[in-house]
Amino acid sequence: MNREDFPMLKHEIVYFDNGATTLKPNAVKEAINDYYENYSANAHRGDYKISNIVDEKYEQTRTKVKQLINAKEDSEIVFTSGTTDSLNLIVNGYFKQNLKKDDEVLITYSEHASNILPWFILAKEIGIKVKYIELDQNYEVTIENVEKVITPKTKVISLAHITNVISDVRPIKSISQLAHKNNILLVVDAAQSIAHTKIDVTDMDIDFLAFSAHKMYGPTGIGVMYAKYKLLDKMQPRNYGGGMNAVFTKDGYIELREIPTRLEAGTPNIEGVIGLSAAIDYINKIGIDKIHKYEQELKKYLLEQLNQLDFVEIYNKKAQGSSVAFNIKNVFAQDTSIYLDKYNICIRAGNHCAKILNEATKINNTCRIVLSFYNTKEEIDLLINVLKNIKNIWNEIL
Repeated sequence: MNREDFPMLKHEIVYFDNGATTLKPNAVKEAINDYYENYSANAHRGDYKISNIVDEKYEQTRTKVKQLINAKEDSEIVFTSGTTDSLNLIVNGYFKQNLKKDDEVLITYSEHASNILPWFILAKEIGIKVKYIELDQNYEVTIENVEKVITPKTKVISLAHITNVISDVRPIKSISQLAHKNNILLVVDAAQSIAHTKIDVTDMDIDFLAFSAHKMYGPTGIGVMYAKYKLLDKMQPRNYGGGMNAVFTKDGYIELREIPTRLEAGTPNIEGVIGLSAAIDYINKIGIDKIHKYEQELKKYLLEQLNQLDFVEIYNKKAQGSSVAFNIKNVFAQDTSIYLDKYNICIRAGNHCAKILNEATKINNTCRIVLSFYNTKEEIDLLINVLKNIKNIWNEIL
């Protein structure tokens, strides 16, 4: 689907590493080039025509993000450098000021490092407790297991919408209802879901959300942090400088601008915001529901083909996301990846930044395929044919 829009595919690669980053369509490249060639100026700084164009397009992107996730206000959208930056801002900008010693934060073993390490650091700094929601036999989160671990001290539940290894789709709306019933705030890492399925922060009643543009066909170095306005307005800036202040005087008096401007100090990643805008337009043109349906059909086909190979072990057959985690029996995951690369097939191998997931799975490293709408059944057939010759792996990579 739409393969002609992606210049990287002209290099005759089979790109299955869409969980790490997605390829970029021409529309994104052209939008960024247009900025640099035709109205290259700073944002919110100038009183001349091309600067006004930048301002307009920058804020139009904020509106597009609001519409994409169905937030209530443009001001609930903050631009960051990516999901990691967004999650760190959530933890340090809000929760560091609003949690106290022995307050509990619930996560799981299958979270990405970016949704674990900031909480670990906060635990060291102010004494919060990080607790784990038990995963079921499929390494997934159930509402029953969430409820089981909640105590009167639980203040935050912080989970990925779709995890980056197991690819389970969490019941976010049900978790949100349970959380708010117990006066608990919900943080959602949407890095692995934003390009694959519809997210509605109002319907799901999400308090904080984080995602990156580069995982949804946009540029690297730009991300989004969403928060309900009443929470965002209490968030402390991490950076102070140009653009975010209204007034400061020589005696140290500082008056900050309104949300979200006071959380976006300095010159922003303008090309990134412009590229994100083009990526949103591109996804909307195809349709997120159409993308989701096609990727689910493709994943079903991939699983059917892999299941026919008795030397392949699949770890997430029942997961509803767009990825498949597997290993070739008796072959180290990285060796499988190196072998496939000989045939221009790109997959991910390792622990995928989920370094404590092995506490549940007892598996340290896996191969991972994350599908996109530009992948095809023909590419899957090529993968299967190459894997059938796995007996040649040591001749190929040594």
